[in-house]
Amino acid sequence: MNPSNQHDEKKPFPWHLVFFLGPGLLIYVVFSVYPLLDTLVLSLYNEQQGQSHFVGLQNFITLITDDTWSQAFWNALGNNFTFFAIHMLVQNPIGLILAVLLSTPKLRLSGTYRTLIFMPTMLSVVIIGFVWQLLLSPIWGISEDFLYTIGLGQYFDAWLGKESSALITLAFISVWQFVGIPMMLIYATLLNIPDDIVDASVVDGANSFQTFWHIKLPLILPTIAMVSILTFVANFNAFELIYAVKGALAGPNFSTDLMGTFFYRTFFGFQLQQGSASMGAAVATLMFLIILVGVMLFLFFIQRRIQRFQF
Repeated sequence: MNPSNQHDEKKPFPWHLVFFLGPGLLIYVVFSVYPLLDTLVLSLYNEQQGQSHFVGLQNFITLITDDTWSQAFWNALGNNFTFFAIHMLVQNPIGLILAVLLSTPKLRLSGTYRTLIFMPTMLSVVIIGFVWQLLLSPIWGISEDFLYTIGLGQYFDAWLGKESSALITLAFISVWQFVGIPMMLIYATLLNIPDDIVDASVVDGANSFQTFWHIKLPLILPTIAMVSILTFVANFNAFELIYAVKGALAGPNFSTDLMGTFFYRTFFGFQLQQGSASMGAAVATLMFLIILVGVMLFLFFIQRRIQRFQF
């Protein structure tokens, strides 16, 4: 057969790809893409007397500048950044330290420690919230007696009942629950580092700290960057812990209000606040844009500068 005729023949359509990828793609479009696009469209409309009217960006302008909405929005956004900062400055460094310690070959029972640290991650956030609410209760909780037992009783306070400490306390509860995720991701990367590289640094006279700082840390930087991205996205979607402990009002006096609880009250309504689908869609759209811009900035300014090593 002439080679030119072979090129002229049409290749059969890859129906096997449709068979294997079609169901997953259909589920993704129906349950992810369509709701996202529908939310974006809904945020551009406003309901008046049971009818929808196109208002463009007016819902966003109202949300950011109107006295009725702006104070709650900026409060929730500021609390969300505080919530995220605590996770970045506390959870991820602790996860890194735990991963380094658990990857030490001489450590005994390292598998048991990994299981115990990662176990809270598998529990329901609602259960974690109720349990910690009971533990920290000034009336029937055990935290006060425990602090007095170890000589720190003077530092006990109603941390969940004060505006100045409620959000920080909930952030630390979340850190305690999810510190196992960065620990396991970084731990897996540390185990993937070839022993030849580490042995070569020891032969050259490097101590344990120098080996970690100059050899291991540069190799796990891509994983640390991925952990940071996951932390940012998860914290700006946080809702369950705040709702389980403080309810939709995110008390006291909205001091623990995050974008997730603010969206819940705006869309569905709560107590005397009437729900608004269009304003709720505007809040959800802003949450999506904040996450999108944050991830893009991180990828552009940080991720692209991280040197990737090929083993």
